[in-house]
Amino acid sequence: MRRMAAKAPAAAPQTAAAGADFPRSAPAAAPAEAPAGAPAGPPAGPAAPPVETAPRQELRTEFPFELPRGYVDDAGTVHRDGVMRLSTARDELIPLRDVRVQENPAYLSVVLLGRVITRLGTLPSVHDGIVENMFASDLAFLQDFYRQINAEGHTRAAVACPHCSEAFEVELGGSRLGES
Repeated sequence: MRRMAAKAPAAAPQTAAAGADFPRSAPAAAPAEAPAGAPAGPPAGPAAPPVETAPRQELRTEFPFELPRGYVDDAGTVHRDGVMRLSTARDELIPLRDVRVQENPAYLSVVLLGRVITRLGTLPSVHDGIVENMFASDLAFLQDFYRQINAEGHTRAAVACPHCSEAFEVELGGSRLGES
């Protein structure tokens, strides 16, 4: 006959702010009581200086962009300003089951971008059908923008000139989605 161990009560779920480390440890246990006859109060010895914590930055999940040429809808309206959100693991996995992606792996970026672009001009919604009708230069821009915000968290990097040591920012560049 098997013995069943009693289950401990489930811990309350915890949320994380940007920069939080996981896994979180359990709350510190209450200090043990002092033995009888011991003086009450703080422990003897030098007091530790207060620890300063850096202010937490809010996690930015949406990033505005402007297409180089713009998407032209059926009415001839050009849509250039948009917003892209950070991608989730689900966003990257679901398109792999799409028949169009299985037949043509280059189509992955079209389906993926259709999932993460949340706004484009005055269009009521954005989907892969819109992305596949964009100009090639706009598609290349969006592929690079996707990689930048999801891999680096931002689209600019601080650098220093190797000759004069002057600090400045540069726009990051790189390969397109689906390419090695």
